[in-house]
Amino acid sequence: MDSKGLLINEIERAPEFLLDEVLDFVYFLKAKIIKEKLDTAIISESSLKKDWLKLEEDEAWQNL
Repeated sequence: MDSKGLLINEIERAPEFLLDEVLDFVYFLKAKIIKEKLDTAIISESSLKKDWLKLEEDEAWQNL
């Protein structure tokens, strides 16, 4: 059985009072992934900025 199936099985067997905490944890993990992607984009911006500001870049994207 794959991880998703195992997780669903555990959720189905878990007592009701734990389900809110499990859901909160899933939301936390999803938010953490989004934050990490955003942090990576922000860090990359400074190194890519010098290319974005070139005239060739403006010309390449002008018709889009």
